[in-house]
Amino acid sequence: MTMELRPNSRGIGAAGIVVVFGLCAVLARAAGTTAPAPTPGLAEPPAGLYEVDKAHSSVLMRVSHLGFSTYTTRFTRFDSELTFDPKNPSASQVVATIEAASIAMDNWPQGCIDILQGSKMLDTAKFPQIVFKSEQVRMTGTKSMEISGTLTLLGVARPVVLSATYNGGYSGMPGMDPHARVGFSAHGSFKRSDFGMVFGIPAPGSTVGVSDLIDFAIEAEFNGPALAAPEGKSP
Repeated sequence: MTMELRPNSRGIGAAGIVVVFGLCAVLARAAGTTAPAPTPGLAEPPAGLYEVDKAHSSVLMRVSHLGFSTYTTRFTRFDSELTFDPKNPSASQVVATIEAASIAMDNWPQGCIDILQGSKMLDTAKFPQIVFKSEQVRMTGTKSMEISGTLTLLGVARPVVLSATYNGGYSGMPGMDPHARVGFSAHGSFKRSDFGMVFGIPAPGSTVGVSDLIDFAIEAEFNGPALAAPEGKSP
């Protein structure tokens, strides 16, 4: 994701989970029209600058809790930019930015959220953003790649590698989606202690606490250049 993803550095946490491919925003714009249903054979997406479609993207992370469960959390506010050429994906660049305070957990008491956002963990008042910036993209298959970059969390920058897959894209859908669209899935892991976050890490030989290792997963769709319209018509 040269890809420019803007969720970067240290807390780009998340893990497994696939975003359902639904064009909610697109369908909303097309509601009440007689636009044809999507058909195969749409043109390939062009090279250019792409911005994340937040309605069809997610940033998740998973940690072991007491060794009893692998707990999943998510970030709800993030941004990302991607420079992408489908004919030369290894030249992609991505920058991603996450609002650390937007971490969300199901059914957690406020006290736990306060700890997570407080100085012992994410310290969101002092370090409001988590950033990832890609530095190199190495293709490992036709659509698979490794994205090496720098994750900045709690003011500390460390190298992180994401395993990613290009899921495809198109130049746009006449009458429905007036811009190019591409999609990626990515995952990886890092140790939070590498960024100075050591609170709650289990003692050696114990699982009592919250694991040092954090797994993360990203599902992202990006909107790109406008669909070229037939002469005399708009997309």
